[in-house]
Amino acid sequence: MLSFIIRRLGASILVLLVASFLIYNLASLAGDPLGDLRGSTAPNKAALIAARTDQLQLNVPTPLRFFIWLSGILKVFIGQFTLGDSVNGHSVISLVGSSAANTLQLVTAATLLAVIFGVAIGMSTAIRQYSGYDYTVTFLSFLFFSLPAFWVAVLLKLYVAIGFNNFLGSPVISPLSIVVISLVSGFIWMSIIGGEGKPRLIIFGSATVITAATLSFLIVTGWFTTPQLGPVLIAVLGALTALMVTSLTTGLSNRRALYAALITVAIGVALWYPLQFVFAAFPAFWLLGLLGVLSIVVGLAVGYFMGRDDRWPAARTAAITSFLVGLLVLADRLMRSWPDYVEAVGGRPIATVGANTPDLEGSIWLHMIDSYTHLLLPTMSLILISLAGYTRYARASLLEVMNQDYVRTARAKGLTERTVVMRHAFRNAMIPIITVVAFDVGGLIGGAVITETIFAWRGMGSLFTGALKDPLDLNVLMAVFLIVGSFAIVFNILADLAYTALDPRIRVS
Repeated sequence: MLSFIIRRLGASILVLLVASFLIYNLASLAGDPLGDLRGSTAPNKAALIAARTDQLQLNVPTPLRFFIWLSGILKVFIGQFTLGDSVNGHSVISLVGSSAANTLQLVTAATLLAVIFGVAIGMSTAIRQYSGYDYTVTFLSFLFFSLPAFWVAVLLKLYVAIGFNNFLGSPVISPLSIVVISLVSGFIWMSIIGGEGKPRLIIFGSATVITAATLSFLIVTGWFTTPQLGPVLIAVLGALTALMVTSLTTGLSNRRALYAALITVAIGVALWYPLQFVFAAFPAFWLLGLLGVLSIVVGLAVGYFMGRDDRWPAARTAAITSFLVGLLVLADRLMRSWPDYVEAVGGRPIATVGANTPDLEGSIWLHMIDSYTHLLLPTMSLILISLAGYTRYARASLLEVMNQDYVRTARAKGLTERTVVMRHAFRNAMIPIITVVAFDVGGLIGGAVITETIFAWRGMGSLFTGALKDPLDLNVLMAVFLIVGSFAIVFNILADLAYTALDPRIRVS
């Protein structure tokens, strides 16, 4: 495997080097780094042109100037890495650093959520092929896939941000709205779960009643203005999480895995109260990372001791459940800071522009909420468009795998449908998805230009478009190209390695 990685890296770096040389020379013909100064009326115009020419070494022929730029990159081996200066005299590394951080923050959240929900929805439609649920999801997938990105972003601003901010000013849901929302919820759950005759009516009625009761409870308790979960809701949601994770990973027939998952839920609920003091005493990001690691370790330990002959499946199930329960505890702590954040931003918490609120003062909880509220709209915009593609790819891939001979053999042996889908079909169905994700991530690192422009998000996309304007900022342009190319190389190599993990028949040699 090591020799394979070295060969792929060597070939990819050579391709990146040749492509960089071509892009550098072609881009230099697309604009003039001195364009703004040539049209200037400043009395020291000649001096400014001479200074920028000297700073960017514009008196050197373009092919030779490329190797000067490349030498700055190769100085990384002696600790003097540089990408040159922008036309305004700023370090390109500092410009790219801040923009790349914003883009990674946006792209990571959008890609993870789009892949998780897209694969889940796509595979569920494949299992329920030609059902009403399948037709509905197919219609919505094509609808979202065909919508222009700028239009989706504008609609999100109008209805999710402005509409929800107005709702928070007077959080009241009319009885008619509750009835309509509940009936729609019942119809959706009936379509997803399926069944015939009486079971469908039971699902529809149960989902309708539960939705109506939940909305009424939220309004009566004023949950929208002072949200919180508390140990009771964490216990209920944790138990549901344990059932869901166990059914997906081992099946509910594995009682030891289920008991291990439920024990981690009980541990999380028991630690809820002392954790409030820990959060107050050590409000730092390192604490959240430490608690996340500890939650996984506790889950592995509980599953190991509870699993006996099935230690690994029980440990895996308990660790996933424990981590998700930890996220519920963290969500509860953030919810308790919600009223303070709403007051700090003037009563309109859902942001429409920018990556953060300027000059916001307060604890890390306020800053975390601020990051989430600013990420919400651009992330939703990217998810709605990407989700459609992942849903279709997942559905088509699973349908193809489910028709293979080895899947029919697994069914003939008497294996349960969950075992056939999750253990035999799922891994092979993920291979095309891995390919798509690798290409998408490599492209999205370059920035989502339209989304970033509409939401005033200072990421790689806005940096790239700014570099193309007059005057041409060649060093910034090449820095963006270098980062996008490097990420594309890394993620394609990771995709190749993932193939071998998903399908033992594939060898990296």
